[in-house]
Amino acid sequence: MLQPVTVGTKPLSDYTHICGKDMVEEIRSLAEPLKGKRVVHVSATAFGGGVSEILYTLVPLMRDVGLAAEWQVIYGREEFFNATKVLHNALQGAADDLSPDQWNVWWRYNEMNARELPDGWDICLVHDPQPAALFALAPQKAAGWIWRCHIDLSTPNPETLAQFLPQVQDYPQTVFHLPQFVPEGMHGKVNVVPPAIDPLAPKNMALSREEAAYVCAQLGIDPERPLLCQVSRFDPWKDPLGVIDAYRIVKASHPSVQLALVGSMASDDPEGWDFFNATTEHAEGDPDIHILSNFNNVGAIEVNAFQAHADVVIQKSTREGFGLTVSEAIWKGRPVVAGNVGGIGLQIEDGVTGWLVSSVEQCAERCAALLADPSLGATVGKRGKEYVRSHFLTPRYLRDYLRIFGEMGL
Repeated sequence: MLQPVTVGTKPLSDYTHICGKDMVEEIRSLAEPLKGKRVVHVSATAFGGGVSEILYTLVPLMRDVGLAAEWQVIYGREEFFNATKVLHNALQGAADDLSPDQWNVWWRYNEMNARELPDGWDICLVHDPQPAALFALAPQKAAGWIWRCHIDLSTPNPETLAQFLPQVQDYPQTVFHLPQFVPEGMHGKVNVVPPAIDPLAPKNMALSREEAAYVCAQLGIDPERPLLCQVSRFDPWKDPLGVIDAYRIVKASHPSVQLALVGSMASDDPEGWDFFNATTEHAEGDPDIHILSNFNNVGAIEVNAFQAHADVVIQKSTREGFGLTVSEAIWKGRPVVAGNVGGIGLQIEDGVTGWLVSSVEQCAERCAALLADPSLGATVGKRGKEYVRSHFLTPRYLRDYLRIFGEMGL
């Protein structure tokens, strides 16, 4: 069998004071006819990425409203995750396609996981490219199937897409973050649903300024000096090298500024350590550049503290499916400077809920301006928080899934 993931409990009622009574009542109304339906989420890993963070909240909430929801993780070894990392990058536009051997590895592991997937589900919800062939290989295992794409498919490598598309185009339902991520040739019902953050998770719960400063100080940050921070995987699409370059420009006018690059290493991302090392090398031993990960005991509370304490939070992505860290930082009322790509534009209206940039120089210019005028960041941060409350919190995400499930007529 696939590996089941143990999740806690999360009462939907706990979110009423944040999202409002109307939202909670709508969710319960949508869930009523779905009570008892067996739903399984299938993903590549149980930690170290946005998908797993979402599922640790979404699955318990689905259970709370009456669905028999589970989460299972596929089996894979290094050869599989090496191949799927190439697949991920190529689907986001990288030039290198998978070799024939890598395609064979991807297919072989999908065959193995398709055999091991239990049957009898009302809905099987498959997340991202790693297990995407499950429906083509074992459609009888569930009455209803959904493929959920969490990545930016707006400019895929055409050779890679030509091989990959036949494995997903016949899913009865698919879910994408943005209309421009939907490839031509999808045969089933396409849904556009951006993801969301959990405001009650340890990563997003309220910390006082003193608590956030204390946690950052424990990890080497001087709480009396300005701080720029990016929270993301160590991944070329997140452009940590460009963040370092922008920091160096800012430092010329704000010599006391510090930079924290905070990330987590995921089991399905073998490239992560290589890029972590490349980032460390690019920092050239600068004592004001702090490169931290879960291997430095940086967990949810520490990430929360860095986002809450930073004078400016950066997300300088060059491709981005959504970028949950943007909504996380905005939810904490911080000014956010982010790449004008993918789903980031859903979260940031330039100059209204944050700032969008397209180069190292623009990033540096905006960060320097915010350090020089903290009141501007505070005003935009407050406005951004209310926007996130209305659009990007988990109850809204749960509601959207329940609408899709209800329309499937199962």
